[in-house]
Amino acid sequence: MPEGHSVRRIANRFNKDFKNSPIKITSPQGRFVDSTLISGQELIEANALGKQMFLHFESGTIRIHLGIFGKWSFSKLEKEPVGQVRARFQTEGLIADLRGPTICELIDQAGVQAVYDRLGPDPLWPDGDLKQLARFLERVSRSNSAIGQLLMDQSVIAGIGNVYRAELLFRAGLSPFTKGKSVPQEVLVGIWNDAVVLMALGVKTGLMLTRDGYLSAKVPRFERYQVYKREGLECRLCFGPVSIGLMQARKLYWCARCQK
Repeated sequence: MPEGHSVRRIANRFNKDFKNSPIKITSPQGRFVDSTLISGQELIEANALGKQMFLHFESGTIRIHLGIFGKWSFSKLEKEPVGQVRARFQTEGLIADLRGPTICELIDQAGVQAVYDRLGPDPLWPDGDLKQLARFLERVSRSNSAIGQLLMDQSVIAGIGNVYRAELLFRAGLSPFTKGKSVPQEVLVGIWNDAVVLMALGVKTGLMLTRDGYLSAKVPRFERYQVYKREGLECRLCFGPVSIGLMQARKLYWCARCQK
């Protein structure tokens, strides 16, 4: 599933290529029936909160959540849709095709606000300000749940997925099994600030880069991470084995020696 930086990159692309332009919206697959209600209107703005994207038009907002299987493709040439295209966004010379999203729906402003209200603070929205940090601290510090679970809870912090979860906890030297309310506040602040920096880097490069000294788009994939998908290999710091387990049915990667 795309993490928050990827969704923000797509929103930025919509703002660059489609904003203030009338957009023809169709549903080649036939499943986005509300496309006819908004087709031809100008895109006012695109934004992202966590893993969800919002395309704002005069008469409503299209909410998109890619989920596990959703993906975008962009083209400058008009061509017939390939595969099961849920929604096609087209302006002069530009096409964006959306396939396989978990959610693609037209909602009103009250619906947008309801989604905002149930999602947690996003390190990229608006760019990690102090109010967002305060919300994150409050939601974690009152919880008996493990911090590894909380970082994947979109009502606690929006946009974090399995990669950033594993890497942020390793960089903090924190066990994923520590209860949220037991994590010192300065450690939580450090995790939040780290997420702000690393996710902004992800928006810039399109890559999840999490190793100091390797924060470049030229870094090979297997060199980008400290623990993610490195189970059984040597920890890059202590040379002990990187562990793998399950937490709420999602794979969890950590170093038992380095993360206390």
